[in-house]
Amino acid sequence: QVQLVESGGGLVQPGGSLRLSCTASGSIFSICAMAWYRQAPGKERELVASITGGGTTNYDDSVKGRFTISRDNAKNTVYLQIDSLKPEDTAAYYCNARCFGRQYWGQGTQVTVSS
Repeated sequence: QVQLVESGGGLVQPGGSLRLSCTASGSIFSICAMAWYRQAPGKERELVASITGGGTTNYDDSVKGRFTISRDNAKNTVYLQIDSLKPEDTAAYYCNARCFGRQYWGQGTQVTVSS
């Protein structure tokens, strides 16, 4: 069983930055593929960035160049650095882990971009 706890969301002005964190429980974090999803009101949850246990990253085209996913296996933590925030980035952001064929979700952290 893996439990995920996100933090770092908040209210930010357009053009600002945030760093989201997701810390996992347990001892298998380093072999889990990690990802960040987001879900805006009235929309489906969408994948924005992922990172393998080996550090290979992938991004949705809508966030390339602005979002950076990284991980620190020693801290059981995955990060999402979000720069040049836009109002359309407003959403609940969820951490996801895929470990040994099982999938786990965090509770989400809200990001609101508004002036």
